[in-house]
Amino acid sequence: MTTRVVFNQKGGVGKTTLLANLAAIAAARGRRTLVIDLDAQCNASQYLLSSDERQAESGTADFFDATLGRRREGTTLAEHITETPFENLYIAAAHPDLETLRVKLEAKHKIYKLRQAIEALSDFDEIFIDTPPALNFYSQSALIAADSVLIPFDCDDFARQALYSLFDNIHEIQEDHNPGLKIDGIVVNQFQPRAKLPQRLLAELTAEGHPIIDAHISASVKVRESHDASIPLVHYAPSHKITGQLGALYDRLS
Repeated sequence: MTTRVVFNQKGGVGKTTLLANLAAIAAARGRRTLVIDLDAQCNASQYLLSSDERQAESGTADFFDATLGRRREGTTLAEHITETPFENLYIAAAHPDLETLRVKLEAKHKIYKLRQAIEALSDFDEIFIDTPPALNFYSQSALIAADSVLIPFDCDDFARQALYSLFDNIHEIQEDHNPGLKIDGIVVNQFQPRAKLPQRLLAELTAEGHPIIDAHISASVKVRESHDASIPLVHYAPSHKITGQLGALYDRLS
């Protein structure tokens, strides 16, 4: 079983889109796959579940609430996992209550609970963890629990500056909590190959020694259409160029 977190402290870099589609590709290739949604915005849950299914699930919020010791039921993560409409793909859905719980969880030092819960799972081949676009309790919990971290990057100078503090934070997690955490690399999302700025930024980051993955993901309205339909691209548009690029990225990571 491998556990991967897709993380960037900067919002708007396509983090959830990458995660949900990579998970869907893994599942479509026969891998029993779990998505753990830790973002109170619930975007991964919205992508992979219908509105009725989302309303019925409190998922990770109920799991973390149970770790606070106020009730006995629901203390294992397995109790909060539900099937998606897609074969082999499961999710521990998010709920807005995650934000309310965050301060209580930080005060009670529950930072290792997710790792312990994942270690107790035995029936998944791959786990993908979605995080908020901030270094907080949930993203730290994910980095502590994960085997590797994939960093999405959208080729602007603000995103470049954010990378430096991001690497510092990941290295601190490695030193203090998870020495086995591997950096998969930086994946360029919403890539515009004819624009000069992305080419310059990538050349400079490569020269600085940063691990740029050579499987870029282009910008396309097809991604927004798949969001609106709540159907990952491997099912919504299996022959589209973006789907092929995501498949190539998955192959690089496997």
